[in-house]
Amino acid sequence: MKVGIVLPMNDADSPGAGSWPRVRELARFAEAGGIDSLWVYDHFVFRMPGEAEDGIHEAWTLLTAVAAVTERAELGTIVLGTAFRPPALTAKMAATLDDVSNGRLILGLGTGWHEPEYLAFGYPFDHRVGRFEEAIGIILPLLRGERVTVNGRWHQVDDAVLIPPPPRPSRLPGRVPILIAGKGERMLRLVARHADAWNAAWYGVPDERFAARRADLQRALDEEGRDASMITVTVGLTVDTQAAAGGRPGAPGALPAEPDAIARALDAWRDLGVGHVQVDLRPADERTIGALLEGRRRFRGDGA
Repeated sequence: MKVGIVLPMNDADSPGAGSWPRVRELARFAEAGGIDSLWVYDHFVFRMPGEAEDGIHEAWTLLTAVAAVTERAELGTIVLGTAFRPPALTAKMAATLDDVSNGRLILGLGTGWHEPEYLAFGYPFDHRVGRFEEAIGIILPLLRGERVTVNGRWHQVDDAVLIPPPPRPSRLPGRVPILIAGKGERMLRLVARHADAWNAAWYGVPDERFAARRADLQRALDEEGRDASMITVTVGLTVDTQAAAGGRPGAPGALPAEPDAIARALDAWRDLGVGHVQVDLRPADERTIGALLEGRRRFRGDGA
């Protein structure tokens, strides 16, 4: 099972992470320690009732910069909102980043959920699943090197093609893995039909909520006639330095930032057949990254 971290994207995630030098420093620190993957999430602004307005760096720009200063760790979006960028452009960007990173991209896609940022930045919030389905019908074949013409309800492309061609499959082996996050019936059908990986979040240790969502995914796979072994199950985990004291608002069920607790949780997720976890560290700094890396080492039991 692979273990990754969600990089901090503003000062709320980690002191000083509103600056690129700090994000770069932590990405390199985690990679040097053996982390398997580095992830960013895709939002513009947070406007939650009763909370101060907040925002983060733009995901794709940040991930591309991380690609240029790292060498080994996989790079993922958890997840890119397909409504925020035209789908053919998203495919073009993904092919370029995959080239910059020498084939390390995991392209996580989703519908998005936070309506205030859609309104603030001028994006439509209606028919999100329908728009998403049309978007991936453009993104996926373009990344496979196909020419695409679509005259849909929301998206139109006419003989779109990626030139230069995407490095996978033209130069590098395989193809860009597509991860989709979703829990509703329609989204799970799209996961079952198109995805290489599925993400469920956020958790600490396995619980009934995860079991129910995993069962929902299995039903969708059965309906699509697809074997479960063809999709990697990924899980977002939260590790919080305050969890040992009973947790805090906003981090229910979080794991404490203690290597043994992390290792036990990783064991439990692996035993359920989970293939990759993305860990949201609160805060994300050298201490919590170090605790995660030590927990990963104990989980693996191989000194890695």
